[in-house]
Amino acid sequence: MATAINVQSSCSEEEWKARQKLAACYRIFAYLGWDELIFNHVTLKVPGEDDAFLINPYGLHFSEVTASSLVKIDIDGNTLDGSTYPVNKAGFTQHSLFHRELPDVHAIIHTHTTATMAVSSVEGGLQPINFYAAAIVPRLAYHKFEGITVHEDEGPRFLASLGKKRMMLLENHGPVVMGRTLEQAFLNHWVLQRACEIQMQTLSMGKPVMIGEEVIRKHLENLSQASIDPLQQGVPEFEAMVRLVDREDKSWRE
Repeated sequence: MATAINVQSSCSEEEWKARQKLAACYRIFAYLGWDELIFNHVTLKVPGEDDAFLINPYGLHFSEVTASSLVKIDIDGNTLDGSTYPVNKAGFTQHSLFHRELPDVHAIIHTHTTATMAVSSVEGGLQPINFYAAAIVPRLAYHKFEGITVHEDEGPRFLASLGKKRMMLLENHGPVVMGRTLEQAFLNHWVLQRACEIQMQTLSMGKPVMIGEEVIRKHLENLSQASIDPLQQGVPEFEAMVRLVDREDKSWRE
């Protein structure tokens, strides 16, 4: 708790709120089974500091992450908060690129869930064969596998593959989901995850029924009508999950 007090007292109120929100996100991911030992990353820009973002400490499981243990680094990889935790190079190389080059992106998620990795590893990737996929397929980019993402020279190819989209499947690897807010990125990852899970089940049963392009277009146009507030994309869903993890453990707030 003393560590939490020290970190909280040395950062702005806005940064502390961002730390708590990101720590909650890690606990939500652990609750949903989207963790992968000590690997994978969710990063969030520090409010008011365009060149600084928060990332999980390398060595902690998602279920152990707290607001104070998150590491604040700049886009060059320098630790800004005195943290003694290391940062995974694969996570830094990829996330720092997108945080630096895409000013509209404030949150980035990269996971290795079974469903998303499976779909990224089959020809054709995500198919328009279910409700959730219809909301994702037109907005999803793809990038050829080049091995573990520790080489900076892959950056221009990442950006070329992504284009104007903000969700991408790294083929044979897994997803990168970005958002203007952490809540938006969370919800898009959740929808992508569900689409992939359902595709896995569907293809095991037989030939799928494809959704036509015109129906997909209408589906995308009408999705906002199912939102509580289209301007707060992902907020109600994220807050519901925060309440859920809070009932089990509130230590992420420290």
